[in-house]
Amino acid sequence: MAPGASPAVEPVVGEPAAVADLGDRRLLLVADVHAGIEVGLRYERGVELDSRADERRERLCGLIAETDADRLVILGDLAHRIAAPEGDEREELVELIRAVTDRVPMTLVEGNHDAGVAEAFADDLDVIGAGGGVLGGDGGERDDDTTTGTGVGVLHGHTWPNPELLDADVVCMGHEHPQVRLEDAVGGSRVERAWLRGELDPTAFVKDGEVDPAAATDPPELVVFPAFNERSGGTWVNVDGQSFLAPFLPDALPAGDAYLLDGTRLGDFRRI
Repeated sequence: MAPGASPAVEPVVGEPAAVADLGDRRLLLVADVHAGIEVGLRYERGVELDSRADERRERLCGLIAETDADRLVILGDLAHRIAAPEGDEREELVELIRAVTDRVPMTLVEGNHDAGVAEAFADDLDVIGAGGGVLGGDGGERDDDTTTGTGVGVLHGHTWPNPELLDADVVCMGHEHPQVRLEDAVGGSRVERAWLRGELDPTAFVKDGEVDPAAATDPPELVVFPAFNERSGGTWVNVDGQSFLAPFLPDALPAGDAYLLDGTRLGDFRRI
């Protein structure tokens, strides 16, 4: 990427993951890993499922190798239970974080499930606060709340964002777990994970609606990531009455396209 060029964020075909090319380094981004979800479902709903901890860990490590990434960035909800991790969930997190950080550094953007994780693994992870931060176009991780400049903005999406994200070229978020329900000609249906991408509306993105005029005239692209964990459910974006979870959606994405994991473009998510 030439100096001054906008960073590219491209999905990995067939996977709920994307690569951000920052010029001199490549970031692998995923959202909503929800490690320990089987433990959570057992307590929350009395549902017994075999653990896929090994599969989740191997998929992440495989994607790091496949994409030749220099860093893994988790866009929130690395863990599932909203508490300090313990038992089987903590064991999964210990093994997952060790396997990843033996290969590349790891950044966690704090999600609504991650307060206990951020504290428990502070020595192993770089943590960006819940309001998000900007990963700079010069290749440096810039994760404080006063950062400005071009680059990739990252947040989870459960709270109002840091307004400095509007200085990024593209903003990546999780939290929504977007899904689409597709129906065939004979009435059958299936649900698939999806990406949402479109131009961000800055005035709907920040809490008070007051933004710098430059941000309003040249807004970043917003990319809403599918959940990495296929067991975590999600928001059916093309079903009437389905509510979004982020306080700024759907208003901050007035026109956005949905894409399946295989790259199929479905068009405007409101008209699927």
